[in-house]
Amino acid sequence: MCSCVRSSRALSPVLLPRLLLPQTGFRVASRGLWTSPQCLAVSGDSQLLPLPSQARVVICGGGVVGTSVAYHLAKLGWTDIVLLEQGRLGAGTTRLCAGIVSVAKPISIECQMANYSNSLYQQLEEETGVKTGYVKTGSLCLAQNQDRFISLKRLASRLKVMGISCNIIKPKEVAKLHPLVNIHDLVGALHLPGDAVVSPPEVNHALAVAAAGQGVQILERTTVQQVLVEKGHVMAVETDRGSIECEYFVNCAGQWAYELGQASEIKVSVPLHGCEHFYLLTKPLQEPLSPNTPVVVDMDGRIYARPWQGGLLSGGFEKNPKPIFTEGRNQLEIQNMQEDWDHFEPMLSALLRRMPGLESAEIHQLVNCPESFTPDMRCLMGETPGVSGYYVLAGMNSSGLAFAGGAGKYLAEWMSYGYPTANVWPLDIKRFGNLQSSRTFLRHRVMEVMPLLYELKVPRWDFQTGRQLRTSPLYDRLDTQGARWMEKHGFERPKYFVPPGKDLLSLDQSKTFYKPDWFDIVGAEVKCCKEAVCVIDMSSFTKFELTSTGDQALELLQHLCANDLDVPVGHIVHTGMLNERGGYENDCSVVRLSKNSFFIVSPTDQQVHCWSWIKKHMPNDPHLHLEDVSWKYTALNLIGPRAMDVLAELSYVSMTPDHFPSMFCKEMSVGYANGIRVMSMTHTGEPGFMLYIPIEYALHVYNEVMSVGQKYGIRNAGYYALRSLRIEKFFAFWGQDLDAFTTPLECGREFRVKFDKDTDFLGREALLQQRQDGASRRFVMLVLDDHDTELDLWPWWGEPIYRNSLLAGTTTSSAYSYTLERHVCLGFVSPPPSPEGLPTPITPDFINRGDYEVDIAGQRYPAKAKLYPFSSLFTQQKRRKDDMELSNLQGK
Repeated sequence: MCSCVRSSRALSPVLLPRLLLPQTGFRVASRGLWTSPQCLAVSGDSQLLPLPSQARVVICGGGVVGTSVAYHLAKLGWTDIVLLEQGRLGAGTTRLCAGIVSVAKPISIECQMANYSNSLYQQLEEETGVKTGYVKTGSLCLAQNQDRFISLKRLASRLKVMGISCNIIKPKEVAKLHPLVNIHDLVGALHLPGDAVVSPPEVNHALAVAAAGQGVQILERTTVQQVLVEKGHVMAVETDRGSIECEYFVNCAGQWAYELGQASEIKVSVPLHGCEHFYLLTKPLQEPLSPNTPVVVDMDGRIYARPWQGGLLSGGFEKNPKPIFTEGRNQLEIQNMQEDWDHFEPMLSALLRRMPGLESAEIHQLVNCPESFTPDMRCLMGETPGVSGYYVLAGMNSSGLAFAGGAGKYLAEWMSYGYPTANVWPLDIKRFGNLQSSRTFLRHRVMEVMPLLYELKVPRWDFQTGRQLRTSPLYDRLDTQGARWMEKHGFERPKYFVPPGKDLLSLDQSKTFYKPDWFDIVGAEVKCCKEAVCVIDMSSFTKFELTSTGDQALELLQHLCANDLDVPVGHIVHTGMLNERGGYENDCSVVRLSKNSFFIVSPTDQQVHCWSWIKKHMPNDPHLHLEDVSWKYTALNLIGPRAMDVLAELSYVSMTPDHFPSMFCKEMSVGYANGIRVMSMTHTGEPGFMLYIPIEYALHVYNEVMSVGQKYGIRNAGYYALRSLRIEKFFAFWGQDLDAFTTPLECGREFRVKFDKDTDFLGREALLQQRQDGASRRFVMLVLDDHDTELDLWPWWGEPIYRNSLLAGTTTSSAYSYTLERHVCLGFVSPPPSPEGLPTPITPDFINRGDYEVDIAGQRYPAKAKLYPFSSLFTQQKRRKDDMELSNLQGK
């Protein structure tokens, strides 16, 4: 170990550095009340006041997240807000935060939140008169290898779409921007000139002062014990000082959010877990670092570093994190936990490799503080599914300061309008269910999550921990046949099937932004779907049954769904469930099983969200019943032209379109099993059927299908083949292409809206208005030209779309089409705004007359745009070209 570490152990204990302690100039009395900034300026001690008996909203947590929510609610005109902090304001993780505000985040909504936070913190000092320590340093994200450099180029393309300034630079330019960085092993970097550093406690204090100035009551030394619920709605908050009646409760308790959720009268799942997080503080260097020296993020070295009082603050995300507080509630206020130099040593070594000039630096302190992490590295936001009026904003994955401003804004909008002004589904707490609340699951998953924050994540990577939580009855059978698995909402789903003789290990370790090793395997599965018959286990899909004694079920669905559900028994209707803005809250297939019974099939990760949405709009009627039957049925998708032959043999029933029309459902026998719901649909546009099988018959039906199907060339297929098929057919998918801001008119689904019926449904008025005004964006299909599948980078999703060299939109999903032998991207394009800055209605002519390009990591590839699926024209052209070349060769 280096000499500087040995010398640090000889240092006498020191107080926490000044960065971590707000210089407020006044004291707050124990269990005191924050009033206005003016009052604080007059008196050092606040008068002790009793707990208010009621409030409109109670916020739990006085860190930067809780104060941000209070600040933004007050800005939106809310009054009667109470913020409770069990210890001192900002004495939790906020006090020990590293203070970096960077927009370099994995997904767009996180970039937007961080960008807003940056702007907010910059102007808070002027608004409040409280110094925040804001310094625009910029940041440097370094790349030690080409794969990392590609990931930074992809990020840069996405940031430019959002109007965020950034540049891809060479190593020599890095050296000019930062005097300490060793550039000998770098291939490049991403420079973000707008990134900044702040003093987190001072930002927290500024937000609190601003909120108090708007009338927010902030009480310290007041512990929330539980949230009281009546008829599924928040009624009151019980504290160690008494109760407060309220309409809304916001859990911003950070490390304690999980325990607080479990302690409530009705348990609320807040899936997060704590880990120790280390960073080092040095004393001022011999040549003190300028305060505006750029932040350095070296993900390949697993470290970050920022200037601090003439010295350096440096931490990282190690490969072997130390989870904490698994056993339950931790201490009231987070103290600096025990130093662990042996554990920090790999990060210190990486720091010294990156900045060799620090060898002689004197260490001030090694800080060890807790951070909370979630199962998928994204924060938790929104109203909980089980309790109306109970909101959560927690699980910041070590980016609490960067996210707090934007996240507080979006949550305040959500509470005020019923929805935020941006698509926050990737962060919505309803993406998880109770199944992700096991302490063991959370402990194991966060041990993987924390290192992954700086791990290179190529497209379609999978978590390795917390697996085999939810499995189909066919799991073992498919696994022995070579299934490689992915996980969605805790459910194992087959990606593809490795043929005998293939190297399984190399496939599992294949990580690339280029052509993947599974390319030919998926191609063979797609070919089989086109020419013979394939079986895909789709048991993970969400499945509900809605029943009633009278017309209540139909009336509810007619109100919730854009398409007409008053259809004959046995018919399948594909429909969106829209919000009042006309956007998709759900995209589903609904089967009318009987006059008053409906079967609803939705995407896998919609299980909690869709249930919550339907329940929210259900009348309190004992004759109307909604049941989640996802676990009752195994779903098999039989895709291909020979699917009807297989089922005909097994059921002794004709499966031709004349006897079994498209989008129709029959309950029938398959083999020995009875009561199988067979539907003439495939989710891909190919011929075939969906079989919904009671789980006790799953193995029998699968075995029979595979046995009979042998003569027709049957084989297993996975979700990668499914994706390729649905994208080349221009099928939009909820959560990727469709979201709460996408309307049917924007994605070519106007024909699935019952405009011609005198039936009121959610979103009707918004859609009528949009139909009159014209949509300002449109879902398009782009087929790449002049793109070499073998040598060029692949599009995956999120790539900028250019029309006539001007930015026009982004891709939402993409796949290689084995039919067209090209890459296909789906996405939205918009015309430029009017001179007044207003949205311009989009027309088919605008789309058809443009020259399009798709930007993949900074390189643009020409593309053809269509509003309808391409035919196999390209394949036919290629065959004619091949025939001509062959005849020319024969003639020579």
